[in-house]
Amino acid sequence: MTDPLLSALRGLAEPAPTTLPDTVVDGWVRLPGPVGDVLVVTSSRGVRYLRPAPGTDDVEPVLAGYRDRFARPVRPSGRVPRGLRPALTGHRGHPDLDLDGVTDFERAVLDATARIPAGQTRPYGWVAREAGRPRAVRAVGTVLARNPVPLLVPCHRVTRGDGALGQYMLGAEAKATLLRGEGTDVEGLEALAAAGTRLRGSDTTGIVCFPTCHHARRITAAHRRDFRTLDAARAAGYRPCRVCRPAVD
Repeated sequence: MTDPLLSALRGLAEPAPTTLPDTVVDGWVRLPGPVGDVLVVTSSRGVRYLRPAPGTDDVEPVLAGYRDRFARPVRPSGRVPRGLRPALTGHRGHPDLDLDGVTDFERAVLDATARIPAGQTRPYGWVAREAGRPRAVRAVGTVLARNPVPLLVPCHRVTRGDGALGQYMLGAEAKATLLRGEGTDVEGLEALAAAGTRLRGSDTTGIVCFPTCHHARRITAAHRRDFRTLDAARAAGYRPCRVCRPAVD
C-alpha cells in the first residue's frame, strides 16, 4: 500500500497540472539572472519571453512589450518552470521553451544559436549558414536583436564577422560578463579580432578552427597558425574543423 505522506511529498516535486486559465493567460515571474534580475513570461508549454527586470516594481513597460508582440494576456505567477533557475545561474538546466510566436526562419536562427557551446563564439555568418540562409547575415542580426529568450538561447555567443564581440540586446558589458563567466578569454578574443585573425590552425593536424573552439584552445603556441580567411587556410593545406565547421568567407 502506498504511504499517503510519501505520495503527497512526491506530488510536490511534480509540475502543477495545467488549468484552463493557464492555457489562455500567460504568467510572469521575477528571478535573479547572471547579469541582474530578469522578468520571465511562461505559457503552459514553456518559457516564452525573457527581458531584464526594471529596477523598480513597475513591470508594466516590459509586460506591455510582451502583449504588443504576442497579443496574449499576462498575469503574475508563482510557478517557475523546471530547469529555469539552474539555467539562469550557470548550471545545467534546459527549461522547455515556447517559440510558437516566431517564423520558420527565426526558429532556424534560434536553433542554430542554441547549438553554440558555452565558452565559445560564432560569427553571424556561421549562424546564417547553419540556419540554411548563408546570405541572410543582416537578417540573422535582426532576429537575434529580438530574441524572445536571451540567456536561454545564448545570442551573447554570436560575434561580428571579424571576431569582435559586437553589440548585444542586454548591452555590450553584459555580453562580455556572460562570456567571461563561461570561461571565454574575452580580451584575447578582441586582440585576435584587432589583429585580423578569424581562424586558428594546428600545423600538427592540419585543421583550422574558430579561435574559441575547444580544439583550437588546445593548440600550443609553437604549433599555432592564424589565418584571416578560410581560403587562406585552405591554400596553406588546412581543412576546416568538423566540430566548429568554420565557413565564414
